[in-house]
Amino acid sequence: MSVSASIGYFLPELILAGAAIAVLIAGLFIRNKAVLGALCLAAIILSICNMPHSFQATGPLFSNMLINDSFSEFFKEITLLVMGLVILISIGYKPLDDESAGEYYFLLMSAAVAMMLAAASDNLIMIYISLEAISLISYILTAFLKHNRSSSEAALKYFLFGTLSTGVMLYGISFIYGLFGTTDLSAISSALLSSGVNGLAASVSLILIFAGLSFKCALIPFHMWVPDTYQGAPTPITAFLSAGPKAIGFAILIRIFLKNFFPMFPDWVDIVQAVSIITMTAGNILAINQEDIKRMLGYSSIAQAGYILIGFVVGTSLGIQAVMYYIIAYVLMNIGAFGCVILVFNSIKSDCIEEYSGLSRREPALAFCLTVFLLSLAGIPPLAGFFGKFMVFAAAIQSKYYMLAIAGVINSVLAVFYYVKVIKFMYLNDPRTSVKEPKPFPAKLAIIIALIGILVIGLFPVPFINWIGNSLL
Repeated sequence: MSVSASIGYFLPELILAGAAIAVLIAGLFIRNKAVLGALCLAAIILSICNMPHSFQATGPLFSNMLINDSFSEFFKEITLLVMGLVILISIGYKPLDDESAGEYYFLLMSAAVAMMLAAASDNLIMIYISLEAISLISYILTAFLKHNRSSSEAALKYFLFGTLSTGVMLYGISFIYGLFGTTDLSAISSALLSSGVNGLAASVSLILIFAGLSFKCALIPFHMWVPDTYQGAPTPITAFLSAGPKAIGFAILIRIFLKNFFPMFPDWVDIVQAVSIITMTAGNILAINQEDIKRMLGYSSIAQAGYILIGFVVGTSLGIQAVMYYIIAYVLMNIGAFGCVILVFNSIKSDCIEEYSGLSRREPALAFCLTVFLLSLAGIPPLAGFFGKFMVFAAAIQSKYYMLAIAGVINSVLAVFYYVKVIKFMYLNDPRTSVKEPKPFPAKLAIIIALIGILVIGLFPVPFINWIGNSLL
């Protein structure tokens, strides 16, 4: 499809890009971050209304660099959900009051454009460029609290690990180009089916690409940036990092490995299976002794990535459906939990878990919401987290990955300990302070949306499963 014809399918991204520039200019004249946030939310809603449906596409877009299909549409909608919730909780985060709101929302909207491009990329070079854009924006956002030493330190660690993983991934892409003479995924897929290829070289290149994407998904051993970055970054950015790039990372993993390189996937699936088991186990064990709730949720997000990877290892239609369902649930419960952390921080100026003592007496509604999010992360029925784990475990058992399913169940039981520890502080310990701060409406709205979401998709999963089924590659 020609470039001019492709632009019609690129309208949501153009709306977000235009809004990013507009909010950057408006920030020079408007200091109220709630007004700028509302402009961004309006752009997100407008983008959703102009989302092209997959059946409208007649071919690849922009000279085969992008593709408009139901799979990319699904992850574009997830991106817009993530950014909408992150903007809502950002409006209520007090440490951002002294920073330039225009620049902040400009970066968030730019990240949304990059994530939507990554979800629709059908070329390895386009995947690399879009992921680099996400990474560079994430580094800046992590260090956005310019006078906060922890924020700067977190960004530096994030940058160092990010550059390493990027180099590894680009090295793998160069191998692929040397083998196939192209970076177009569709052309590579056709070449794999029609002719032979050096299996060892292709496997090595794919492992390098997997290693680079593991950084985005926070998989071991590319997880080491997570706890310090999550703790030091502004909490809304921590929520963004835990949900947005991770969802896009799994989308790219599925597109590359389970669509275009699937004939080679069985050759090294045992490596990915080992990564899944180690990731969920190490994440849960390291989360147990954490005293900072953002670090605890950071290690929890590593474990959650291990659970999601189970569906990827299985590689069947049910496995991919499980991954996509889990990502919806994960986005809602993780951003909801960080939204609650923001409101607690506004009152007590601390992220220490012990400072949550007696929260149920001081802020009963907030304690209830955080409890629901934590129980969903732990996989307690009938919440969305339970059904997400049920789906990935069922997919593993159906495909006879019994060890993977057993490891997942054991880790789910282990994870209950540190989630319940926070609940115990909130409900059984005496309050350490009686300070209460007014709750910004946008942050409360984000928490309510996330809370309703995990209840609805946990109690009534069938419509969402049907939606996911229609979005499969």
